[in-house]
Amino acid sequence: MRREYLLGNEAIARGCLEAPVDFVTGYPGTPSSEVIDILRGIPERGYYVEWSVNEKVALENALAAAWCGLRALVTMKHVGLNVAADPLMTSAYTGVTGGLVIMSADDPFAHSSQNEQDSRCYALFAKIPCLDPSTIQEAHDMARDAFSLSEQFGLPVIFRPTTRICHSKGDTITGEPAKNTRKGEFHKDPKQYVVIPAHTRVLHRKLNEKQPAVKKALVENGYNKAVIRGPRAVVASGIAAAYVEELIPDDVSLVRIGAYPVDEGWLRDQVRRHESVLVVEELHPVVEEIVRQVSGGVPVSGKKDGLVPWEGELSTASVASILKSFGIEPRETYPPAVPVADLPPRPPILCAGCMHRPVFYAIRRVFKDGIFPSDIGCYTLGLQLGAVDTTLCMGAAVTVASGLSHAGEKREIVATIGDSTFLHSGIPGLINAVYNGARMILVILDNRVTAMTGHQPNPCSGTTATGAPSPQISLEAVCRACGVQWVETVDPYDLVSTMATLRAAAEQPGVKVVIARQPCVITARRANIRRGRFEVDREACTACGVCIGFGCPAIERGEEDKARITDLCSGCGVCAQICPAGAIRKERRKEGRR
Repeated sequence: MRREYLLGNEAIARGCLEAPVDFVTGYPGTPSSEVIDILRGIPERGYYVEWSVNEKVALENALAAAWCGLRALVTMKHVGLNVAADPLMTSAYTGVTGGLVIMSADDPFAHSSQNEQDSRCYALFAKIPCLDPSTIQEAHDMARDAFSLSEQFGLPVIFRPTTRICHSKGDTITGEPAKNTRKGEFHKDPKQYVVIPAHTRVLHRKLNEKQPAVKKALVENGYNKAVIRGPRAVVASGIAAAYVEELIPDDVSLVRIGAYPVDEGWLRDQVRRHESVLVVEELHPVVEEIVRQVSGGVPVSGKKDGLVPWEGELSTASVASILKSFGIEPRETYPPAVPVADLPPRPPILCAGCMHRPVFYAIRRVFKDGIFPSDIGCYTLGLQLGAVDTTLCMGAAVTVASGLSHAGEKREIVATIGDSTFLHSGIPGLINAVYNGARMILVILDNRVTAMTGHQPNPCSGTTATGAPSPQISLEAVCRACGVQWVETVDPYDLVSTMATLRAAAEQPGVKVVIARQPCVITARRANIRRGRFEVDREACTACGVCIGFGCPAIERGEEDKARITDLCSGCGVCAQICPAGAIRKERRKEGRR
């Protein structure tokens, strides 16, 4: 055993190695992505690891491995669990032989997500255990122990760290990675694995019969515990439990909920020892609803009387304020954060030289009155360029565009989606659009990588998660196989050609696909692709601002309001194509510059 200063996701990966895990799948999604990135980067692996094309595929692969007796981990962010919900709900019925841990990382405050949903609700819905760490040490320990818990009850286990756990660092006591010795083997048992109605009814009853023992074990294993020391108590879960423990005085009891389902009898005994109870948790009032059910008349405060917010992320400062409102004087108070004066707003923007920017520019120029559904990825930032009108979930750009078409919208509908997202869940939508005769243009922004979550490879990249060579999927062939009759590929850095192709697409009937392909500017830089830089001829510049309006962070206003190109320039050259005065040109090599 040793003490290490680890990132939360690093601690989780270490816990999986100590289990040990035999089979790893997942789809990238902040804040979960680093776990597989760490596991796939270990050179001497005794386990299988893959980036899957979506969360449903990842879970079904991992479930099959667990049926074969292996210990399997599948990772995703909370919204990914929606994609995997279909196999999740039935996996509780079929159960597992080896351990199956489903890491669904929640994102309170929606730092990088489209909603703030709570994975604990899925666990309750599916009737499977859920482990909810409050510290990085707990995250490590729970990730390690979740496999045994899964095998003990023959059930998948949801492991639910939040952003503040995944992306914080802390001292962690770790052990040694264990050696993989298991060999996967599937044993046929149709009554367990073929969910026809006659089997399902039996499996559902067996699932319900497991629940009391699961609840009891979670208390016996120390995941749910209480320290009784006064007439008032705080019941807390997840990261909020760590904040409460840091703040409450010695005469206030603390009940920590680290796992679900909660044993109602045990919780009733803790709650009814007190004169009043406060429940502190992030997102849905999962714990509070159970506390209110068992309180027996003990006054309960929390979200339902407005003391604790229903949305957003808690902090030590906000929890201190909640405690004061409940009548508990916290051991620490925190002054309100005061923004730095005159600090300019810095919204997230596309990188300098990003291939998405000229595509959005071309779409806006060609279709001034168009409607622009888009999707989840870096390109969602096209919102700031006026080229994103809707974003819903992975793959919805295609289906929303199709729906707008069938709703009778006469304006041109131009949807944008990334290559990874198209492979994730865009293909069924495209098949549906073609099959049902939609009228739309789909632009696939193909940068050959899953960029937004940390440049994980995908089937367009040419390598697997472990770096092994893999056939590159032909998006053109996929689109044609979906029934699209008109498919064209463009270089987005060639603005004239891109705009001409978009105009040509508008002349065609039905569903048209334009594939805009350039490598991500970050991966291109890592691959040592150098295009040189551009500069502004100050004599020729008229300070018209057209290049500034293009939105590239490498272009700024200099003296006399004239444009200036900074060292951020990656040499894409699109700004030179849009300058009406012809004032932007390839930089002349300067003496001493390599």
